Amino acid sequence: MASFKLPLVLFLSSLFLQAALAEIVCEELPNDICAFTVSSSGKRCLLETYAKQNGAVEYQCRTSEVVVEKMADYIETDACVKACGVDRNSVGISSDALLEPQFTGKLCSPACYQNCPNIVDLYFNLAAGEGMILHYVHVFNRRILFLQFLFQRNIICS
Repeated sequence: MASFKLPLVLFLSSLFLQAALAEIVCEELPNDICAFTVSSSGKRCLLETYAKQNGAVEYQCRTSEVVVEKMADYIETDACVKACGVDRNSVGISSDALLEPQFTGKLCSPACYQNCPNIVDLYFNLAAGEGMILHYVHVFNRRILFLQFLFQRNIICS
């Protein structure tokens, strides 16, 4: 019986070792986990569309040229996707969402800002690329949300 256990233990440990050494390659990921994933090379994965010859639009996970500092082999958790208000089905990478107070409200929430460094890093760098500082985007959008709250309750006049 002991002679049977050793090969089994070696086989199982080799499976765990292979799983631990598996690399994340964007082009090999399913579309539903592509967005907000960082490949083994440290580059962000992004979902793109392309037109097939018959005119149908397909989605494909691709490796972007955006390098993430100090992070690789990372698939964002569903909890962070929900807490930060992002969508795994979003195509490409854009800073447009930073102009929406509802989005930045979720991005600035403690559940996202303190627990989801991958998403925060992405939008921090997008903001910087647009000449903005993410902290000031948070402050500005909180003020907008507060003014909207006051206006909706007729506390301030239009």
